[in-house]
Amino acid sequence: MDAIRKQASRLREQVARQQQAVFKQFGGGGHGSGLSDNAELHQHQKLEKLYISTRAAKHYQRDIVRGVEGYIVTGSKQVEIGTKLSEDSRKYGSENTCTNGNVLTRAALSYGRARAQMEKERGNMLKALGTQVAEPLRAMVMGAPLEDARHLAQRYDRIRQEAEAQATEVARRQAKARESQGHPDILTKLESAEAKLQDLKANMTTLGKEAASALSSVEDQQQKLTLERLISMVESERAYHQRVLQILDQLEGEMVSERQRIEAPTTPSSNADNMPPPPSYEEANGVFASHMHDTSTDSMGYFLGEVLFPYHGVTDVELSLTAGEYVVVRKVTGNGWAEGECKGKAGWFPYEYIERRERVLASKVSEVF
Repeated sequence: MDAIRKQASRLREQVARQQQAVFKQFGGGGHGSGLSDNAELHQHQKLEKLYISTRAAKHYQRDIVRGVEGYIVTGSKQVEIGTKLSEDSRKYGSENTCTNGNVLTRAALSYGRARAQMEKERGNMLKALGTQVAEPLRAMVMGAPLEDARHLAQRYDRIRQEAEAQATEVARRQAKARESQGHPDILTKLESAEAKLQDLKANMTTLGKEAASALSSVEDQQQKLTLERLISMVESERAYHQRVLQILDQLEGEMVSERQRIEAPTTPSSNADNMPPPPSYEEANGVFASHMHDTSTDSMGYFLGEVLFPYHGVTDVELSLTAGEYVVVRKVTGNGWAEGECKGKAGWFPYEYIERRERVLASKVSEVF
């Protein structure tokens, strides 16, 4: 039993000496350590942080790609449903009539056209999200720079583990050399182990700098690209909602005017006297100015209307109409006024004085301009 206790005691002392040797090699306090080991420790900590940062950014980019792809799938289904609803509304508006008026058929046609425009805008937004957000982020997640940098970091970690194991081996041989009182073979093996340790530390330092530089570059690219794609996603959705709001405003103006025809079936001449004055072009958000000076203005909301009752404009901003003429209607407000152009003149007129037409003879269209 005494022999076993003595052997255990010697083993504990040997392990303690090996641990002290490792601390001297990598902890900053013994021969061959000092500034170089402190720098290596700092390098190791920096690499750890960079590795964690790039891994988290990669996962976030992958989450964005998955979210956008899911949004595109569900959005495409909504486009399909909305398009079907648009076709059904147009079909009802063009194929059905009512014995006491065509208000609902006109409203159905207006809704069908507006719904088709909104689904087209939704499709454009989904396409933009795919090409401007999902594809660039997916390319970076799967790209070579990130994988190459992470491989360098993994190689550095393996060499560092080898160096730690070699430091333990050096400490063991140093202890053995002290116990042998300078035996030549043991000293030769010790020198060889120390030389190998120095080579590993040199390789570790070089590889650590390369890995840190590569990971830092990837981290910068991840931060910039991800932020840019998030901004692009916000801009695409914002543009979509703004355009849809414009379409809905136009649709609401048309349908409210149709409802007013049902609720107040008075003659147009008596209603015109009680209507509020038409808005100025500035109040109407520059509709006339944008039409005259901005050739890129979207005209999907324009339509042709047939004048049912003559109207004599009172102010300079009003447009006089003659029954039977056709007018290009560019805007309909919620208070009963419409803005349009007829025979080269533009202005405001009561919306109930006209009726929307889907099919017009070519000869009549030429008269409008």
